[in-house]
Amino acid sequence: MKHNVQLTILILVSSLLLGCDTYNKDEFKKSAQNMYDRVQTNLKIKGNFCYYLGSVKFPYTDIPLSNEDSKWERSNKEDLAKTLPLFAEIGLLTRQPVDGKEGLYHYDLTELGQEYLYSSYKKSGSGRTIYDNSFCYGPIKVIKVRDVSEETYERGLSGYNETQITVKINYQVVNTPEWVINNQDKLKALYRTSSVRLPDVTYPQSLLYIKGKDGKLYNKSSSYFLMQPYGELLTNKE
Repeated sequence: MKHNVQLTILILVSSLLLGCDTYNKDEFKKSAQNMYDRVQTNLKIKGNFCYYLGSVKFPYTDIPLSNEDSKWERSNKEDLAKTLPLFAEIGLLTRQPVDGKEGLYHYDLTELGQEYLYSSYKKSGSGRTIYDNSFCYGPIKVIKVRDVSEETYERGLSGYNETQITVKINYQVVNTPEWVINNQDKLKALYRTSSVRLPDVTYPQSLLYIKGKDGKLYNKSSSYFLMQPYGELLTNKE
């Protein structure tokens, strides 16, 4: 089963406590903004919302499904069969038919695609290099902290007694590109409705902080959102 991946970071936070039971909302706002900004700087991505393509290295030519495919290989090819045609139609990839091989296409990045691409790679247990690629957009701008609440759990995320601080914020997305705005229906069909964040719209979000044994707060929240292709391909040709 696929899961919507929300990558997390662990950040030591200071100056958030005003007193024994009072939290500084302005400092939480700064902390949240720094978290979102930091991931863009560190990963060199265009924003906090990323459309996952699949494991692919450009330039790429379609590889047909095979009975020899592992479960992961089959799933990845099925993802690419949806994501690559979509972003070719949107204009972030080129798509050319392969001579003599009906139904197979050759893909490469356009100039626009290179601008929004986030690419990384890792080694599998077998030593195979897996290339992960996404198109990212939408830097988050924190508008305000609506509420801060604290609750202690007998068994928290760490498995033992833990105090969690939930911070509810409002944010907006800046610099949403035209390729997102003009292709909302197609992106929502493949990546779900929440995958499209429009300019000048305020969205809610909850952030999680953990109070350590040292009394300090640690931010364990989503720094960027990696959206998986759950749905179906919708194109102008259908």
